Amino acid sequence: MPERQPLLSAQTLVAGVIGDPVHQSLSPTLHNAAFAELGLDWVYVAFPVPAGQGAAAVEAMRTLGVRGLSVTMPHKSTAIGGVDRLSATASRLGVLNTVTRRGGDLVGDSTDGPGLIDALRGEQGWEPRSRRVVILGTGGAARAVALALAEAGAAAVVVVGRRADAAASVAALAGPVGSTGAVEEISDADLVVNATPVGMVAHSGDGLPLGLDPDRLGSGQLVVDLIYAPAVTPLQVEARTRGAEAVNGLGMLIHQAARQFAAWTGEQAPIEAMRAAARAELSRRLG
Repeated sequence: MPERQPLLSAQTLVAGVIGDPVHQSLSPTLHNAAFAELGLDWVYVAFPVPAGQGAAAVEAMRTLGVRGLSVTMPHKSTAIGGVDRLSATASRLGVLNTVTRRGGDLVGDSTDGPGLIDALRGEQGWEPRSRRVVILGTGGAARAVALALAEAGAAAVVVVGRRADAAASVAALAGPVGSTGAVEEISDADLVVNATPVGMVAHSGDGLPLGLDPDRLGSGQLVVDLIYAPAVTPLQVEARTRGAEAVNGLGMLIHQAARQFAAWTGEQAPIEAMRAAARAELSRRLG
């Protein structure tokens, strides 16, 4: 017989995710798998919160005793109004994706960029220091990645986007090593990060991001597509065909969640249990 899951009780600690929509989030799968693996009396739930109510939802943590929140769109910037203080990373980005209770304070942080660095080092054995990076895209993920790679010691962070002003704003987060550029510069990159939605299931007919010429990819490069559904995108296929190493964004998703888990519980996250649960859930969703 399958092992019974422990019953929830009045002592069960609660964490969750707020977003709109939020039904598609993998965060409950990741965190509940981690709680179960370590035998912690915690539960993680999804809270659908309408746009404009992010700060109020964070404030409610104080009344309801919620121990931690993941924050997704459209609340990553407005939720700042509900916290007492921000980490240095969240302050620079002007957004948060994590809220943690610290004594009587609610502290906002952003674990996305550091999650990518953890995945690069821990799963690919790839060190960003002194490497040349090209980031495709100018949205929130691109901003988090640009800052994290610069702080990890990248020699150059080149941002490519359709709008020059948006690309410049992302590049500025990388400080002296940040600049804007053209998609052709991937030829000279050690790492290429796709932070656009091109390649997602809903964008499957869009081809490659920003008109990228796949013949500019090759051996010795690492291509990270931040998309994880589908597991293999057209960009990954083209990169591997030309001898580059290519991975999807599941590693970043897992490692950013692992940082949240550690902040809330004080325990090291069980990465492999989280990965197995995420893959099983994605397989179920995608058939």
